[in-house]
Amino acid sequence: MRRAVRPTGIENILGEEELIVSKTDLKGRITYANDVFIRMAKYSWKELVGAPHSLVRHPQMPRCVFKLLWDTLQAKQEIFAYVVNLAKDGSHYWVFAHVTPTLDDNGNIVGYHSNRRKPDRDSISKISPIYQALSEEESRHANAKDGMRAGLDMMVGLLKQQGVGYDEFVLSL
Repeated sequence: MRRAVRPTGIENILGEEELIVSKTDLKGRITYANDVFIRMAKYSWKELVGAPHSLVRHPQMPRCVFKLLWDTLQAKQEIFAYVVNLAKDGSHYWVFAHVTPTLDDNGNIVGYHSNRRKPDRDSISKISPIYQALSEEESRHANAKDGMRAGLDMMVGLLKQQGVGYDEFVLSL
């Protein structure tokens, strides 16, 4: 059983030219992690491989963003997202993620591939209050699933209000 990691508020910054790469199986368990991922997450290779990718999920990251991510991947589409991750020591790091489904020769999803880069600080300052509002909406509900749905509804409402789709919104930040 893994121990609960408590956020420290200390941020680690990904280097300008660094790229975090990971691959997962159909259940989201890590099958590959590059050296940059290992360094930023502060887990060993042995701790990461076979573990669910949610191991690095920061508690302030809205669940509805991951719901959107998984729904998009299940539709065999790529997705871009700003994500704050939690390292083993409680520090955190922001990434701009590009996640794609890995398809076999018959077009079946056999896993997932993610590349993560250093996000622009202005983009983080724009997405942070939105994520905070989504997380607050999610926490208003006793049931986590209901909270996630409410957060997703809120996010869809924000996008409609701005007259943009999710991809257009994320890439405009």
